[in-house]
Amino acid sequence: MKKLMTILCAVAMTGTALAQDAKLDERLNSARDVIQEVMATPDKAIPQSILAGAACVVVVPSFKKGAFGVGAQYGQGVATCRTGHGWSAPVFVRLEGASFGFQIGGQATDLVLVDMNHDGLEHALASKIKLGGDAAASAGPVGRNAQASTDVSMHAEFLTYSRSRGLFAGIDLTGDTLSQNGDDTRSFYGTDIKYNSLLHGDVPTPPAGRGFVGAVAKYFVESKMAQ
Repeated sequence: MKKLMTILCAVAMTGTALAQDAKLDERLNSARDVIQEVMATPDKAIPQSILAGAACVVVVPSFKKGAFGVGAQYGQGVATCRTGHGWSAPVFVRLEGASFGFQIGGQATDLVLVDMNHDGLEHALASKIKLGGDAAASAGPVGRNAQASTDVSMHAEFLTYSRSRGLFAGIDLTGDTLSQNGDDTRSFYGTDIKYNSLLHGDVPTPPAGRGFVGAVAKYFVESKMAQ
């Protein structure tokens, strides 16, 4: 009986681990899809000047927002940063906040945060900072308006975007908190790895993360070549 219980526990733990892996793989694939779909229409996408100067990119697929009177916001996402030899292995992050005002119902929105400062994302993950407060954040420009892109990016650490019902536009995320999801990062890599080691490119990108990292790298390279 004791041996049977041990086997059953092992099977249960294996099943839980596989389910967790599948969930993280799905999040990475969803983040890849968001980048690809957003950039599929250049006139309504993130401007090339922003992509070319980006230090890091954070994607939160299906950011949940539901409320009646006071709204709660919560989302799980992934991030990658530019390094001297490409884009880094992904780090899992969470975005949390509260929106005040009259709201009824709920909605799911894809979010993209572009870090224009090499230290911006690391600072956010280290300190669990609030966007728009501890870290300057602005709704990002959309399309080919290069002048607007230059003006905005000079004054913000993060440029923030949303996509809902097929529409892509800048969004105000003031007051929301960006932090590392340590449990998911540990589960994905199978060990404790510091987020700064990942973002600096010290760890190879696992196969499951290559689609997301590759999508970000693709548009970064194209933007640099177009300048």
